[in-house]
Amino acid sequence: MAQTPHSPISQEEEDKIKRAFQNKDWNEIKIEDSWVIFRVMSEFVKGFDTLSKIGPCVSIFGSARTKGDNPYYLMAEEIAKKLVKHGYGVITGGGPGIMEAGNKGAFEAGGKSVGLNIELPFEQFNNVYIDKDKLINFDYFFVRKVMFIKYAQGFVVMPGGMGTLDELFEALTLIQTKKIGRFPIVLVGSEYWVGLMQWIKDVMLGKEQNINPEDLDLVNIVDTPAEAVKVIDDFYSKYLLQPNF
Repeated sequence: MAQTPHSPISQEEEDKIKRAFQNKDWNEIKIEDSWVIFRVMSEFVKGFDTLSKIGPCVSIFGSARTKGDNPYYLMAEEIAKKLVKHGYGVITGGGPGIMEAGNKGAFEAGGKSVGLNIELPFEQFNNVYIDKDKLINFDYFFVRKVMFIKYAQGFVVMPGGMGTLDELFEALTLIQTKKIGRFPIVLVGSEYWVGLMQWIKDVMLGKEQNINPEDLDLVNIVDTPAEAVKVIDDFYSKYLLQPNF
């Protein structure tokens, strides 16, 4: 396969690469790493303190680039409204696009609207539909992902990019390895997801046997808001569990 040329990198990116190869003395390492530890701890503490009492919620993942007139934006908004009416709060990444749609639907339906915003040099800013006491800004992706997983009882995944896939496979990995309970995962938009799922089935499972056949059952693919919410409702009805607020 022909290799495409690499895109030119910025001076800032080049400086970061060079710094990784610079020798540092022990004092520099200790001071720098100590401050990172304190910042990470503070983000965990704030996240746990803010989210520990929010009740049952569903995390909605998806692209920050999705516009307000996109069908997937409208679907995410409708899913959030239905989730609220069925007793769930909604957690999103707090930014624009699908995240905004999820928070908007929850907010307008009178439900809990949580935003876990990430500070980025582009794209990301918090939307206006997050409850003021449930907006948290993170600097570290891995801390933010812990909050997505720890405080959600289900995951709705709309079409998105690298970040969305990262969040999807984080949830799948933790469920597959039994680090968390088997919460429902719903992929919305079969046209968008069918290619990925077919590759997982044909190559990851069929050709290489890198997963078990039952791992495919961890994912549900739907095409409508009603189907998405039904998957979550049906899952919990098996255990006679309902949201408690």
